[in-house]
Amino acid sequence: MEKFIEILKVILLGIVEGITEWLPISSTGHMIIIDEFVKLNVTPEFKEMFFVVIQLGAILAVLVLYWQKLWPFVSGKSNDHVKYAPKYQGSNGFIKFLNKYVKWDTMEMWFKVIVAVLPAAIIGIPFDDTLDELFYNFQTVSITLIVYGILFIVVESRNKGKKPVVRDFKEMTYKHAILIGAFQMLSLIPGTSRSGATILGGILIGTSRYVAAEFSFFLAIPVMFGASLLKLVKFGFHFTSGELVILIVGMVTAFVVSVIAIKTFMSYIKKKDFKVFGYYRIVLGIVLILYAVFGA
Repeated sequence: MEKFIEILKVILLGIVEGITEWLPISSTGHMIIIDEFVKLNVTPEFKEMFFVVIQLGAILAVLVLYWQKLWPFVSGKSNDHVKYAPKYQGSNGFIKFLNKYVKWDTMEMWFKVIVAVLPAAIIGIPFDDTLDELFYNFQTVSITLIVYGILFIVVESRNKGKKPVVRDFKEMTYKHAILIGAFQMLSLIPGTSRSGATILGGILIGTSRYVAAEFSFFLAIPVMFGASLLKLVKFGFHFTSGELVILIVGMVTAFVVSVIAIKTFMSYIKKKDFKVFGYYRIVLGIVLILYAVFGA
């Protein structure tokens, strides 16, 4: 019975991760909040690792849903390469080979993703333990939920009626990418939301909501894989059978829920702005502060 209850807890955490990872409301913050009320019967070291590595299930949803947009190569057995204009001209055999097999627009998008990842990696990797020790608590989450909730409302009100200057990835420059990457550094503080910080940054520098959201999803791929690898290396790869079951169930649940959440979210922002997420963040942050002050 106890094992069944633990699995139910893990499924709940997977659902929360799958929904909140892609919405600008902070998945890590929500995981910390849930942990205040639903305690997994695991070691503190495993739980710290689990809350990060469960995100791998969520990121697989992006790979599945956006595979055609993310895969930078075409099959030599088809004429698909005709769809993609050659990036380089010349009679050199290697250049001809590249023009035949490489989707240059997709490859350049990946270069921009790498550039955007660098700022958070430079700060996050060496200071990972320090940041966890200082900010990994629901008090910090409460404050950041409110602050960035207000920012979403202010930015959306300020930008109302303005036409974005970047409406697709071809119009995004490396300058845009590095600026969005700088905003992503803010998400090193729990409760900020990685997607929230990058989307907010994208809107501020003139990208459309749709492009900002998609770029945020693509940024998540190297970021989450890197963060998960870092946590796995620190924890070690020696799992008990129970820990392995918890990890797999959490990741599978996060994957399934993420597929639904991403589709729903992208459909929503075609017609609506992000103010509703700002209001949600503010209300949740206030509730958590009241909980911290007055207790359960």
